[in-house]
Amino acid sequence: MSQITHARIWAISWPFILSNVTVPILGAVDTAVVGQLGQAAPIGAVGIGAVILASLYWVFSFLRMGTGGLAAQAHGAGDLAERDATLFRALLIAAGAGMVIVLAQSALIWAAFQAAPATPEVETLAQRYLQIRIWGAPATIALYAVNGWLIAIARTRAVLGLQLWINGANAVLDLIFVMGLGWSVEGVAIASLIAEWTGLALGLWLCRDAFGPAFAAALARLRDRAALIRMLSVNSAILLRTVLLQGAFTTFMFLSAGFGDVPLAANQVLMQFLAITAYALDGFATAAETLVGQAVGARAGRDASRAARLSLAWGWGGSLVMALGFAAVGPALIELMTTAPDVRAEARLYLPWIIAAPVIGVASWIYDGIFIGATMTRAMLQVVALSVAVYALLLGLLMGPFGNHGLWAALMAMNATRGVAAHLLWRRAHPPLSASSA
Repeated sequence: MSQITHARIWAISWPFILSNVTVPILGAVDTAVVGQLGQAAPIGAVGIGAVILASLYWVFSFLRMGTGGLAAQAHGAGDLAERDATLFRALLIAAGAGMVIVLAQSALIWAAFQAAPATPEVETLAQRYLQIRIWGAPATIALYAVNGWLIAIARTRAVLGLQLWINGANAVLDLIFVMGLGWSVEGVAIASLIAEWTGLALGLWLCRDAFGPAFAAALARLRDRAALIRMLSVNSAILLRTVLLQGAFTTFMFLSAGFGDVPLAANQVLMQFLAITAYALDGFATAAETLVGQAVGARAGRDASRAARLSLAWGWGGSLVMALGFAAVGPALIELMTTAPDVRAEARLYLPWIIAAPVIGVASWIYDGIFIGATMTRAMLQVVALSVAVYALLLGLLMGPFGNHGLWAALMAMNATRGVAAHLLWRRAHPPLSASSA
């Protein structure tokens, strides 16, 4: 193991921070492009459609997290064949899952709107969006595995290049298809579809080291019983954790729709701010994931603890910068993202929640990286189960008397609970020092 220093944390973090920031910025571009149409319904349709797909795809984010933790530990232990086999197993799962989603698209879209119907205009536009974008499912899910593997070996600059391609191409195509050709919601969907598939091609090229000298040995490991059992153990806990967490965020948008098109559009705009925050600070969580994972693989417990402490320190500093930034430029960003006067006014009412969000949520995001690297996935599941229970309880208590403010308060309480519970579990357990701890 190399020495764990602030410089090393930053060297791993900064490319991933830039990479991650481009993801919600893309969502903001999607929202801003359709926002120029001056109507609330297209904004809400893109928001609802994106949330439905995120709910489907993020269920498979265990391929990003599980691949990252397991491959980092194999890399730290010097087992390159197992490191590369971890990627290949994840890609096979991604291909199968993506095809199932494509084949079942009609039932999935129908079920989504049965569970939480929107207004007829929003629902019609959202269906058009989904029927195009869902064909990118295999590529999007496979990219989770690609990113996890690149993070595991600390190639965060490659991750940055990949995200810049995907999101840059998407943004440019948004402008061409929507503003230039007038394709509205369908144009946003086509832009995303093209970007996803070309991004996967680039991602596989960036992972070309996995097809090098250890390729044959990695293929021979694909059916290794012990590795498969460990992968199942790690990923099943992450999957359950992700289902719970994504369900909470999906519920947030569906409950927003119950307040009407204008509050739904305002919440969609503000959720872009929250996404930017989470994705930016997740760069420090990625450093923790990489360094804690490699330290655990190398059985260097002190290095794992130090990596966790330094990553948390950087996260807290970043959260304060984000909060101050939103306080300073939040109103101006809202003005840029929509031209609808009623949506602008509604979004400004709830901006204080977004200003507080970075400080409230930072611990939860950094500890996710720490736990992934240490493959403490059962602890992650316990943390999220508790926090979602708190969220559900507060929804029942606060939405009636406080409306949309109650909805935002419940979401902030969920993130705060995640951070506190994760801190207590980490302090009690500390990083495991053997592979069997998963």
